[in-house]
Amino acid sequence: MSTSSSPPPSVPLKAKPAILTLTPKAAVHIKRLLKERHKPSLGVRVSLKTKGCSGMAYHLEYVDAVKPGDECVKDQDVTLFIDPAAVLFLIGTHMDFDDDPLAPGFKFINPNEKGQCGCGQSFHV
Repeated sequence: MSTSSSPPPSVPLKAKPAILTLTPKAAVHIKRLLKERHKPSLGVRVSLKTKGCSGMAYHLEYVDAVKPGDECVKDQDVTLFIDPAAVLFLIGTHMDFDDDPLAPGFKFINPNEKGQCGCGQSFHV
């Protein structure tokens, strides 16, 4: 009696979406901020704070030490540390930088957002 078994059926694997990606403008701006800082940094931490009319706001800070549970994302020679509490809310997000003289700043294109407040400073999922 033969005990040969057929291989398991092939299941196509889906690529896991990136938690966060940077546009070239965002990467250049972060590199400039890190270079201009008077203290060495490991990168930038992205987290969410309870804030604003809609409930959540993006928060960025320099990273001097990795916190337990941080997810490390490298994109375009920039190291980002994602707060573990923010990961599920950020999956698939693109971070851009708008250098408009009247309102410069980082912009987040987040497919998980269900709405934003009128001023655009906070969002909800």
